Amino acid sequence: MELYTIDSGNLMLDGGAMFGVVPKSLWSKKYPSDENNMCNWAMRCLLFVDGNRKVLIDTGIGNKQDEKFRSHFFLNGNGGIVEGLAAKGFAPEEITDVVLTHLHFDHAGGAISRTESGELVPTFPNATYYVGKAHWEWAVNPNLREKASFLTENIMPLQQSGKLVLVEEECEIIPNVRVEFYNGHTDGQMIPHINYKDRTVVFPADLLPSAAHIPMPWVMSYDTKPLQTLSDKERFFKKAVEGEYVIVFEHDLYRECAILENTPKGIKERETFLLEDFKKLV
Repeated sequence: MELYTIDSGNLMLDGGAMFGVVPKSLWSKKYPSDENNMCNWAMRCLLFVDGNRKVLIDTGIGNKQDEKFRSHFFLNGNGGIVEGLAAKGFAPEEITDVVLTHLHFDHAGGAISRTESGELVPTFPNATYYVGKAHWEWAVNPNLREKASFLTENIMPLQQSGKLVLVEEECEIIPNVRVEFYNGHTDGQMIPHINYKDRTVVFPADLLPSAAHIPMPWVMSYDTKPLQTLSDKERFFKKAVEGEYVIVFEHDLYRECAILENTPKGIKERETFLLEDFKKLV
């Protein structure tokens, strides 16, 4: 049983969009930006190896979009998901399962690749792909606010591959991988909880994109239902504190993992650390 964070590259997004109604005078103390108010964000994925299963959670933005699209996000870092896996010694053909928390392009784009002939094919040809059913229905009939984030070329080839599993309820979808559903950012976001050596490791995706988003009102402008995000964050935090969850941040460029605690001033990080350091202790 093993866990790896996988670097699928970074993208830059406007700090105001990422922190919503929180003033820059506050959020800039927790997360840096450049002179144009742009912040650099990781697209960190997670690989869980358990026996013959190699389970990849999220896939980054991918590399099939044109230069105009990519230029909006100032992509930087060490390549995409295939390069990130190779850096840890894994090939796309080895992946047996891909869990997509949701279908926004920076989470699901790497799931599908474009061949030299222009065909759209699964990047992981031997994998089963898991998506929440409610979220799938939300994404294939997108609202105007999210339509630009749900790209047809990232979504429909999954269905056409015949390897798509739509998850209808909270359950263990793969041995030692249980999912729960959280709303607010988008409907039906599917959050994996991994049973790793008697600890719970959680990949909260855009429910909690970074350690800077731990304060309750710090909610992204991208969220479709911010009040729902607040409610679901509170529900998640209660479980995270009681269960001493190890949280792996998908978008925090500077802090990889955290354990939370309840304080008189609200939920805070008890500690932040690298996943590799945590693994040495369990």
